[in-house]
Amino acid sequence: MRSLPLFHRIAGQPVIVLGEGAMAEPKRRLVERAGGRVVADMQVGIDEGARLAFIAHDDEKMCEGDAIRLRCAGLLVNVVDRPDLCDFTTPSLLERDPVLIAVGTSGASAGLAKQLRLRLERLLPADLGALAEKLSAMRAAIKTRFPDMGERRRALDEALGEGGPLDPLVSGGEGRVQAWLDGAADQGADAVFTFTLASDDPEDLTIRQARLLGSADAVIADRAVPAAIVDRARADAQRLILPHSGPSPHGLVVILHRE
Repeated sequence: MRSLPLFHRIAGQPVIVLGEGAMAEPKRRLVERAGGRVVADMQVGIDEGARLAFIAHDDEKMCEGDAIRLRCAGLLVNVVDRPDLCDFTTPSLLERDPVLIAVGTSGASAGLAKQLRLRLERLLPADLGALAEKLSAMRAAIKTRFPDMGERRRALDEALGEGGPLDPLVSGGEGRVQAWLDGAADQGADAVFTFTLASDDPEDLTIRQARLLGSADAVIADRAVPAAIVDRARADAQRLILPHSGPSPHGLVVILHRE
């Protein structure tokens, strides 16, 4: 990845926004939408403990100078339309509160990010946020029903997967959560899937292979399997090398061989 995607909480916090006009105003609105407090004076913002700054001057030299001063003061800086001067970039946002989907291109093309977001807008139901809120409200009940973390994760993966009872691309999911929980089958059994890869390109993974990799609790791979494929697993999935002689991992295990 060229950038580390993070969701930064700024509610009630000062955020410096320098500049006027068409480039600066969208940044002010973005900060305010996230609950931040816009500060237009650099020194005041630094003194108040601001951690982020947006710079949107028409003068490029002024942008460069302010970026240096703010970075030296310890702030992360975004210079509008100058990705080479940015510590962070702002993505195109799709909101289904509390669900927030950010589409970024590491500053390569804001237009591309926007068009991808518009396509996704048509796919996601308007009540997706209600499903997220319901799952949050029932967190304790779900934990009670599936006390083992791996079991709980697999149950949710199955329910939220394509065609599952809580498929997030199908509207009305909020109203199906209780029925799913009441009738959920045990998800505790271990499962092992073995794949032989014919290519080093992760784009050549089948849909099923990619789905199982993304859900796996452990991935055991030949040394010849490239990291780009193993990285399709969850960040917290256990990663092991074949031949594996230690304790057998539990949960959903994916074994990867290379032809």
